[in-house]
Amino acid sequence: MEEPYAPGQKVLSCGRCKLSQFDWLKDYENQEITGDVRLAEVRFKNDRKDYFVYPEDLNLEVGELVAVEAAIGHDIGIVTMLGEIVKRQLKRKRYRTPIAEMKKIYRRARANDVEKWLAAIKLEDSTLARTRTIAENLGLEMKLNDVEYQGDKTKAIFYYTADGRVDFRELIKKLAEEFHIRIEMRQIGVRQESAKLGGLGSCGRELCCASWICDFQSVTTGVARVQQLSPNPQKLAGQCGKLKCCLNYEYEAYVEALKAFSDPNIVLHFESGDAVHQKNDVFKGIMWYSYTTDKGNIMAIPVDKVKEIISMNKKGQKPAKLEDFAITQEAHTNTNEGYGEADLKKMSD
Repeated sequence: MEEPYAPGQKVLSCGRCKLSQFDWLKDYENQEITGDVRLAEVRFKNDRKDYFVYPEDLNLEVGELVAVEAAIGHDIGIVTMLGEIVKRQLKRKRYRTPIAEMKKIYRRARANDVEKWLAAIKLEDSTLARTRTIAENLGLEMKLNDVEYQGDKTKAIFYYTADGRVDFRELIKKLAEEFHIRIEMRQIGVRQESAKLGGLGSCGRELCCASWICDFQSVTTGVARVQQLSPNPQKLAGQCGKLKCCLNYEYEAYVEALKAFSDPNIVLHFESGDAVHQKNDVFKGIMWYSYTTDKGNIMAIPVDKVKEIISMNKKGQKPAKLEDFAITQEAHTNTNEGYGEADLKKMSD
């Protein structure tokens, strides 16, 4: 913020931050904010949002800087939502805190509040570097990712990743002596770490975790298996080392599409021999089969033809040969490159 700050000045531009929201009720009629208790959504640093109440005489607008209640002292945040849409957000996120116990917005941020807040933000990089040095000297098996100062510069949250439990009591003592602030250590996962670091994915776009994902869903090996993906960790792993979040995007569509396919465990019987399932082509509605005696040559059979063959087998009939139903044939090659389910399980949540 290069220009002098004036209370009530808007600092939020929609679409410029990961936590931007679209208020689809904004242009509806009768959306005036009324009542003795009003609700507001306020965002802070590091994908952090919270909900607050504010009095009727404080007429806030989206984008304003406000001073809000903290456990001790106050914090500075940016108003992102007001009115009826906030109630719907609380319901969607299953926010259980009663309104009577919710924290309060004290006031619009004053010039001196913002000055202290910006001074605290400038300390974050140097504080992080110094903390990493202290943790390394103490021999702690942890990786410090980020630091977030409270708006009144009396407290800092240290985000870290670690494989197991870390005894950081000595670290907290040294940090309190070094920086003269209250310390909170908050452990995060590797996906949240990638979100903070940012980067580009194999698709060429900014990482989803860094651009918009806030609620991380687990990604299992079954997701990759249902989508007929080769179990190759080098292709399926994101920069966090876990299975890519985008594997979940089309998973439900695949599950729904595969309901029209026959059971792949059913063996097809022909006079020329038995045929077993090899793979599916969900987009073309094709199932690939090969003879048990010649698994190197696989043939594409339309789903309706597979069902017809299964129906004939149930009646005790055997078609002459698999080739009569095939629309194409190809040599089967192993694309797994020596990887398997065990390799993927190491990356699943």
